[in-house]
Amino acid sequence: MRKYPPILLLVILILFPLIVHDHYHQHLMILVLMWVVIGSGWNVIAGYTGQVSFGDAAFFGTGAYTAGLFVTKLGISAWWGMLFGGIAAMAIAFPFGWICFRLRGAYFALATLALNEVMRHIATIWESLTDGMVGILVMQTFVSKVPYYYIALGLAVVSVIGVQVIMGSKWGYYFVSIREDQDAAESLGINTHYYKMLSLNVAAFLTGMAGALFMNYMGFIDPEVVFSLHDISIMAILVGIVGGVGTLYGPVVGAFVMVAVHEFFRTGFFGFFKGIAALTGSDMIIVWAKYVMQAHVLGFGILVVLVILLLPNGIVGDWNLIVKKIFPVKTRGATG
Repeated sequence: MRKYPPILLLVILILFPLIVHDHYHQHLMILVLMWVVIGSGWNVIAGYTGQVSFGDAAFFGTGAYTAGLFVTKLGISAWWGMLFGGIAAMAIAFPFGWICFRLRGAYFALATLALNEVMRHIATIWESLTDGMVGILVMQTFVSKVPYYYIALGLAVVSVIGVQVIMGSKWGYYFVSIREDQDAAESLGINTHYYKMLSLNVAAFLTGMAGALFMNYMGFIDPEVVFSLHDISIMAILVGIVGGVGTLYGPVVGAFVMVAVHEFFRTGFFGFFKGIAALTGSDMIIVWAKYVMQAHVLGFGILVVLVILLLPNGIVGDWNLIVKKIFPVKTRGATG
């Protein structure tokens, strides 16, 4: 029975653009699918291997710039960046992991944080290659959002299935053993440095491909957008935590939730404040709405605190607990 909900969700996602023709909702779903890919990558390195990473922005931005530079410098279609963006991200991940996986815990997390800033500054300063803060602008291939949607859906499905295959293989068992006890894994003869490198490169490849997709879909990038700590790296972590760290479908659920929360704040509670302001004509409400619409980071923080307190394993990890809370099983009392 476990396989039926994912299949049903996939059928719904395939039919979605055929039923919902509104561009706004199609845009949101493309973002959701993109975050499924990024969240799946983060889940491999952090959820399954236990190496908390803040470096998703570095890999995402590398993939995005690879796709953009293919057009501006080589005259090649940015869609080749879907493959080479992932490879370029791995080229960044390999030397970084080789050096920094000698660090553990918070020290490794801080190193990934530094990697984000290094890549952002490189993209900003190297103007002859990246055009610096001016950014890169390319012509979008499709006018309709439907092709982008199905490309994003295909990438998301491949990411989830790929993670499932990897975690069912020898690699997956070694990843989990490192997460549970690295010293014990080493005592059993597992080359923990090597397998942490594999885990990081899988995560970087998926995140780099998502970055290349973003470049093709949005048509514009700059260092502040694609190397953003809070909009990319922190968001990736929240997708994993909310959905369920170390679970296959956690990033899928987390992506839906986090995109919805982000949009909830960005639109002022889905237009609630705008409607009240128009109804009352109050300038004070307009000012409040302005601050609320910029408070999505605060909303993320509150959501994470609630999840950690109430659902420490995330929505997917604690799904049985959620079901029991909503539908409590009543037991009959003993009869004399």
